[in-house]
Amino acid sequence: MAVSRKDEARLFSKDELELVERSHHPALADIDDKTLAETRKLVRERRQRALDISKRQRREMRGKAKAQGAKPAADNLGSKEKAAALSNALKRLNAEHARRSEASAREATRSGMKKALEMKRAASAAKRPASRTASEGMKKKTSAKREQITDPREVGRVSQKIKKAQAKRDG
Repeated sequence: MAVSRKDEARLFSKDELELVERSHHPALADIDDKTLAETRKLVRERRQRALDISKRQRREMRGKAKAQGAKPAADNLGSKEKAAALSNALKRLNAEHARRSEASAREATRSGMKKALEMKRAASAAKRPASRTASEGMKKKTSAKREQITDPREVGRVSQKIKKAQAKRDG
């Protein structure tokens, strides 16, 4: 579910909101790879904390756990929304990380291919003989296979003919 920026401003504290704002488009393109990695780590930690709080509140509502605050939790809707918004921010950050990784891999492949082409062009042509015939040193190697006297198709044709003739006589 998409969370609007207005809802994000309502859900998060000032420092969390600043962290999530980095995951939106204009700011996301401007940050470097190191900052992107740090932001991903912080958002992942904040999301996990929000999920943990939501689980604890759900257990309090069911009566499975003691209340952490002054009174037991009545609902965990705010924590769930916060976790969802942080998940969306993490998805955006992960997508940007994947996009940058693919772009750098493409560039590495492209530079490697260029280098290979340059090496191929720089190498001299392969030395091949001037004619298509063998030199005097080559001799024909005799085959170890037995020479076939009859064509295998002929053998099959004859055996089929005999089979049909026998069937005709029998019946």
